[in-house]
Amino acid sequence: MDLQLSGGVVSGGSQARERFYDSRGYGRSVDGGIELAPVEAAHLLYRGDVETVQDREHGRHLDFRALLNSAAVSEIDFLVYKNLRDRGFYLSPAREGWVEDPDGADFVVYPRGEGPWGDGVAYRVRAISERASVAAATLGEAVLAVVDEESSITYLDTERPDIEGTTSVDLPEGVPADLLGDRVLAWDPPERLYRRGFYGQPLDEEAGSPLQLSLLEAAALAEVGVLDVEGGAEAVLDRGREVEGDRFDRRLAVYRRLREAGVVPKTGYKFGADFRTYADVESVDELGHSELLIRVLPAEHSFSPRDLSLDVRLAHGVRKRMVFALVGADGGVAWRSAARLTP
Repeated sequence: MDLQLSGGVVSGGSQARERFYDSRGYGRSVDGGIELAPVEAAHLLYRGDVETVQDREHGRHLDFRALLNSAAVSEIDFLVYKNLRDRGFYLSPAREGWVEDPDGADFVVYPRGEGPWGDGVAYRVRAISERASVAAATLGEAVLAVVDEESSITYLDTERPDIEGTTSVDLPEGVPADLLGDRVLAWDPPERLYRRGFYGQPLDEEAGSPLQLSLLEAAALAEVGVLDVEGGAEAVLDRGREVEGDRFDRRLAVYRRLREAGVVPKTGYKFGADFRTYADVESVDELGHSELLIRVLPAEHSFSPRDLSLDVRLAHGVRKRMVFALVGADGGVAWRSAARLTP
């Protein structure tokens, strides 16, 4: 079987096309022959389906070891490609002209039983080492296949979710409140503020009990006139920035967006996150489990795969989904999420 490597593509004739593309979904059919990405050729060499590939540039024949040691193939890509093939999938390298919309992925994986001849796509996959960095803004482009130092592979499904809920409450106006050290105490608030809107936490459960509010809650409520605080909303904002710095403004932007979307954010401190959220609050007496954990990050944030995996595992362990709120310099918020995936 004569396969030749040139210009980053391994090519073969009609016999190779029939054997590898037509029956087993490798490469793509071109002018009656076949073109393979080097990672596909490496897999065929590894399996023993071909003995060598001719490197036309250097005039030598490459076996599996030589090809994997060359600059043509990344071992990270090969390990992910092999793993997905072992799981029973056909897949294509995400190259311009080979698949639609190749950006952000290394491979396009087809549904089981389908291949590059059809239109179905099961996953778009990006192969990375655990030592790489992942720009938070790129989450949602593809499934991350993270190869750790022992060559085990963890798949993380990433999305760009819509965050919506149905919680609403008729807010009061001018509720007297005092700005304390790092929280606000509202005196004699209407019960619906806590019971229906899930704002704050009463000092105790008796009717008429003062309501403790976080600086985030208080800032958002003071801005719309619900709270009457000495110095107004600006005093609460100043205190929040004094306590948290720029992080306060990012978290406040996310808090506002969640409330506008009908979602109730509460502290996620116990889970190592900024917020836990409730989408459909009718009464605090009938609260279910919170659905999401939200971490607030600058839009330019980059993850190490290890930290990303830690967040995902933590959320999974408490039956929630991990969502990242990326806040831009203009205060805009973009949502990204990640979860474990078993292809």
